[in-house]
Amino acid sequence: MQVINIKEYNPNLGPLIDVEDASFYKMKHVEGAINIPFSELSYNFQNLLDKNRHYYIYCNAGNKSRRIVAILEIYGYQATQVLL
Repeated sequence: MQVINIKEYNPNLGPLIDVEDASFYKMKHVEGAINIPFSELSYNFQNLLDKNRHYYIYCNAGNKSRRIVAILEIYGYQATQVLL
């Protein structure tokens, strides 16, 4: 599993996804990040993501992002966990 620090993230690399619930996202998120809550992404990733793109995923504590990156990798998606 690839892991990078938020300081290493560059928007040209691929989309940054915040997997926190919408209420947490509204309170605080990284500028430019899109919100796809963990529960929605974990059940609908095949409809929401493109296997030909690389995704950068974060959450506040790192637990949800680590879990979703592991799931995506199992199904052949390119994903990197981003630590805040």
